[in-house]
Amino acid sequence: PYQAEISQGRLEALLNFQTVVSDLTGLPIANASLLDEATAIAEAMHMLHAARPKELANAHKFFADSGLLPQNIDVLRTRCAPIGVELVVGDVATFDPADGYFGIALQYPALNGTVTDHRALVQQAKAAGVRVAVCADLLALVLLTPPGEWGADVVVGNSQRFGVPMGYGGPHAAFFATSEDFKRSMPGRIIGVSVDRRG
Repeated sequence: PYQAEISQGRLEALLNFQTVVSDLTGLPIANASLLDEATAIAEAMHMLHAARPKELANAHKFFADSGLLPQNIDVLRTRCAPIGVELVVGDVATFDPADGYFGIALQYPALNGTVTDHRALVQQAKAAGVRVAVCADLLALVLLTPPGEWGADVVVGNSQRFGVPMGYGGPHAAFFATSEDFKRSMPGRIIGVSVDRRG
C-alpha cells in the first residue's frame, strides 16, 4: 500500500480517494498514507503545535473534547507527553481559547452520536489564533455540513466507513485533510497530478 509508484492504477485510486476526502471535508488538500484515526489526530496535534503562530509561541496546551473516541484521546495523550504538550480533556462547552491553548480537537459526530454545529466555537478559537482539528465520520459527511465550511483547519478520520473490511487493509485506513496553510507541514504522502511543459 505504501508503494503507489509501482502501479499507475493504484496512483489513480489514491488520487480519487484524496479527491473524495477533499470534497467531503470541505478542505482543499488531502493525503493518502496515514494508519488510523487515532494516529491521524495525533499527527494533526503535532502539526498544529509545530506550526503555531508567533503570538502563541508559548502556548503548549491542546484541548480534546471528552466526546472524542477513547482511542483518539489515548494516542493523543501518548504523543503529547514527549513533545511537552499538556493535553486537557474536558467538555467543549468549558473551552476558553485564551487559556494558553494552541489547538483543539472535536469529534463530529461525537462519541454519544451527537451532531453539533461548532461554527461559533471555531470562530471564537480562530479569533484567538487557536487552530481546530476535527475527527469526522467520512460516511456521515455525505449528509452533514463539512467541517471545512465551518472553519476547521484539519479534518481526520477513518475510511473503513467506506467499506474497507477489518483486516483487509486497503490502500488507506485513515484520511487527513487540511488547508493550504499547512501543505508544507502535513504528514504523509500526497499524490498529485503534474503537467509537463506542453500541458
